[in-house]
Amino acid sequence: MHHRTRSGLAAVGMLLAALIWGIAFVIVKNTVDLVPPFYMMALRFTLAGGLMGLFFIKKMVRLKLEDLKAGLLLGIFLFVSYALQTVGIRYTTAGKNAFLTTLYVVLAPFLHWMIEKVRPGRKVIVAAGLALVGIGLLSLNGDLSVNLGDGLTIGCGLTFAVHLVLVARYARRHDPLVMTVLQLCVAALLSWAVAPFAEGGFPMGAFEPEALGGLLYLGVLSTMVAFALQNIGQKYVEPSVAAILLSCESLFGVLSSALFLHERMSGRMIAGCALLFFAILLVEAKLPFGREKPAAKGPEGSGN
Repeated sequence: MHHRTRSGLAAVGMLLAALIWGIAFVIVKNTVDLVPPFYMMALRFTLAGGLMGLFFIKKMVRLKLEDLKAGLLLGIFLFVSYALQTVGIRYTTAGKNAFLTTLYVVLAPFLHWMIEKVRPGRKVIVAAGLALVGIGLLSLNGDLSVNLGDGLTIGCGLTFAVHLVLVARYARRHDPLVMTVLQLCVAALLSWAVAPFAEGGFPMGAFEPEALGGLLYLGVLSTMVAFALQNIGQKYVEPSVAAILLSCESLFGVLSSALFLHERMSGRMIAGCALLFFAILLVEAKLPFGREKPAAKGPEGSGN
């Protein structure tokens, strides 16, 4: 298959992943009252990792030590990111949770600079400033305090940025499907280990029809399918392009929240969203900004 065709199909797949994740903010918001965050994560990651492991059992029996090391690191950051995001959505709206999560797109180039030694350009610095103002408009209360849920979600954006840079590194060195299974299984084990201490006994609300439907969506579509699309996509799409495609989850999240949860946003919050989205475009969509000097060359990687 021609490289351009592969890249186009990968881009479509990653946009589909963003749509699935955007709708998932509504599913999580509706399900978290019945199934606490860590048990929700344990169930969705177990379902996704177990099903995908069965589908690709032949690949899994040929695991190498380097695969396990990479999968372990990805799984740890995946677990921490979802823990911050899922707990955070309890204390903020699904729309704000979706947009603040997208902070990873602006943070990723700086983390990429630290890890892969690729220096970001001037417009990335400007974008980071715009994002900071946008986050302030979106998350600061009238007394300049930050809602607990907003703070946790901002932390989630940071750890997702690390995850994105690491996926970009490992997708070219390892089988992306194997990496997906490994990180899902690691995240599942960590979730099961933490859940009893954080939330007590297993929640019976998980057997409610509404919860079962939500968990199936989260496990099969939002976790197994979407992460497979991301990991495969980042093998054929430049990380900077991958970031802007995946960042569309925030728009899908806000639209889904308004459509299904009837969430309202103030003018200040809308302005904050607009600044965040413009910062994302400025960093990732090659918008002109003065005479940008070419970034220092380094290994391939990201431009959450």
